[in-house]
Amino acid sequence: MVDIKITDDILSITDCFALASDPACGGIASFVGTVRNHTKNKPVIRLEYECYESMARKEIQKIADKAISLFSVKNIVVHHRTGILFPGDAAIIIIVSDGHRNAVFDACSHIIENIKQTVPIWKKEIFENGEEWVSAHP
Repeated sequence: MVDIKITDDILSITDCFALASDPACGGIASFVGTVRNHTKNKPVIRLEYECYESMARKEIQKIADKAISLFSVKNIVVHHRTGILFPGDAAIIIIVSDGHRNAVFDACSHIIENIKQTVPIWKKEIFENGEEWVSAHP
């Protein structure tokens, strides 16, 4: 099972965990990416996330499919937030479940690294004295 969500709504770790839970799976790994209150020694007031949603969904699906193929995991949940976020807010939640702990840890890491590299999601960091667009991938 793969569940992908891109939303302006607050993300729920509880909802994501429930989606990935499966009595056949003995291991669940998670990654929650949160907004930091600083970047490069500058205080961050807020972030603004934008994305090309239809393409982002397709790219995340490709990444999830690849993780299933590489690590033989059973369930993957990826929820990403867009819009205005403040320090402490969750920007992304990834949950992976399967029967083996190494597989879920490896799949979770693979997913976040590839999302940052290929998915068309951009963030604007807002500082006290300016702003800067940051691509989610180089």
